[in-house]
Amino acid sequence: MTPGAHVPPHLSRLDRQETFTFSCHREVRCFTDCCRMLELALTPYDVLRLRKATRLTSGQLLESHIIIEQDAGEPFPRFYLTMVDDGRASCVFVTKQGCSVYGHRPGACRAYPLGRAVIRQENGTMEELFVLMREDHCKGFQEPISQNSLHYCRDQELLPYNRFNDAVAAILQHDSIRKGFVPSAKQIDLFVLALYNIDSFRELAQNDQLDAVALTPAEKNCLVQDEELLLFAVDWLSRQLFAPF
Repeated sequence: MTPGAHVPPHLSRLDRQETFTFSCHREVRCFTDCCRMLELALTPYDVLRLRKATRLTSGQLLESHIIIEQDAGEPFPRFYLTMVDDGRASCVFVTKQGCSVYGHRPGACRAYPLGRAVIRQENGTMEELFVLMREDHCKGFQEPISQNSLHYCRDQELLPYNRFNDAVAAILQHDSIRKGFVPSAKQIDLFVLALYNIDSFRELAQNDQLDAVALTPAEKNCLVQDEELLLFAVDWLSRQLFAPF
């Protein structure tokens, strides 16, 4: 989404302090309807958190729960959560009681009905934009709880998601990408490895098998923490893609 772009009828732009009424809980008649018939895009931080919820490795998640797609003309692939073939294309983690990975649910699920985008400015800063999605099936808008975008992000514990997503956005919106940079097949493989197969990436880092980097024992110890590892991976990948030769 870019400033001045056309906004579909079910979306409306929100100022950061503009309020809206919404709440989702088991007593809302449409509870879990939004967990069906959808394409749920996954960010690297989403996958990191789903590893914790499922106790699967990143490689296992990629194999069993994630669909990778890349259209012609796109520099990098997109990653989606697989859906159950139950006639309703339900999320693999939804149950009658709600989300079975609720504490680690993806950022898009936390943010709904908000949409958030960041636009990289010429000076390198990120401009934050919000939209509100009013879909006909959602009865949560009939609930009396009022909040603004910033409060909603805080209450849904979106701040760490936003932090890591913004770090990745710096790659996806890099000046080289805007100027038509086309990554090689090897660079695309590095994108998948560093951002989405983080357990394999950690193993390479710990065994001194990453290109153009030599880590001290103290630095390797820091990479035991998932969040530190992901930030390191974003920085390493950016240098692999865009550093001058």
